[in-house]
Amino acid sequence: MVKAWKPDMTTEQLSADDWIKQGLKALARSGFTALKADPLAKAMGVSRGSFYWHFADLGAFQAAVLKRWREIAAEQIIADVEAGGDEPLRALLRRSFGTRLDLERAVRNWAAFDAAAQGAVRAIDRRRLDYIEQLLARRGLEAATAQARAQILYWTFLGFALSGAPVPAARLQALLDEVFTMVSA
Repeated sequence: MVKAWKPDMTTEQLSADDWIKQGLKALARSGFTALKADPLAKAMGVSRGSFYWHFADLGAFQAAVLKRWREIAAEQIIADVEAGGDEPLRALLRRSFGTRLDLERAVRNWAAFDAAAQGAVRAIDRRRLDYIEQLLARRGLEAATAQARAQILYWTFLGFALSGAPVPAARLQALLDEVFTMVSA
């Protein structure tokens, strides 16, 4: 008995957003070399035709992945901090230092090899620094002091993010309390 061919409903239902989410997962897990149509399609159990339906080429896909990273790694965090009821600087510290940073490390590694990724990293660094400066200025620090302390705080975050070393929760909280005191005093 010959079965009638039916289109793969999964492929038809995949969106560009599905591909971008899968790309972010692959990037965090395996690095930027995993951002290719074939391995992503295989991981999603579909043909790569869907990939090329949504993206003109690999460069367009990578640009979309970097754009999403910028949204989730800066704009979403800033929006959450601003919407929360906690003291914003303390909330930002908890949020930034309290999450897995595999994606942060992966994008920064990618930036060492790719101009577009490097541009995305520079843009997000500037956005984050500007936001930290604003938070410190709101606390009454003069502009030059806010700028210097924002830079120090950001370097602290980058060192933490790139080290990848796990820190027990109680120790991390004590460190964050000390960092908060240092930069906001």
